[in-house]
Amino acid sequence: MRKIVFAALAMMFLAPMAHAAGENDAAIRKLVDSQVKGWISDPALIDAIKAQNGKYAGLSQADIDALDKKWRAETDASVKPMIDEVLGRAASKKLVGHKNSGEGLFTEIFVMDNKGLNVAQSDTTSDYWQGDEGKWQKTFLAGPDGLFIDEVEFDESTQTYQAQVSVSIADPDSGEAIGAITIGVNVELLSN
Repeated sequence: MRKIVFAALAMMFLAPMAHAAGENDAAIRKLVDSQVKGWISDPALIDAIKAQNGKYAGLSQADIDALDKKWRAETDASVKPMIDEVLGRAASKKLVGHKNSGEGLFTEIFVMDNKGLNVAQSDTTSDYWQGDEGKWQKTFLAGPDGLFIDEVEFDESTQTYQAQVSVSIADPDSGEAIGAITIGVNVELLSN
């Protein structure tokens, strides 16, 4: 009986949120066109991604897993050299500026390389490797025009309903995807 009641309650609350995600798609696409496309064409951001792609070209999956494990350990540590280095990058500072210019519309912004590893970010992510998640797989792997709008979820850390939108980042010279960006969008502040 408890399972039935729980399932009914879950459907009552989750079904409207899933529907809400689709209702926000047009406004999120408009936001991507009006703001995000300008961000991802910034030569400094492109250069940061290319530099990391070159630096990590020979990484194995074991190397990626080790970097991710180190990052995760640092999220709860008092000393965070790896996280501090990424947050201290000029590209990360630009993302912080973009986040702040949204006046609460953007809950987080981070950029990934061609392996799904963080290049720059406005806030500390819980993990370093995003390559096993839809935000990278449905954008970078889809090519230079990849766009993925995830479902609306309640974000405990920001106490807001947000949808993550992810977009491939292309090299302006070759047209090839070199990375991806993910933006948390507070749907309560999204204008249609």
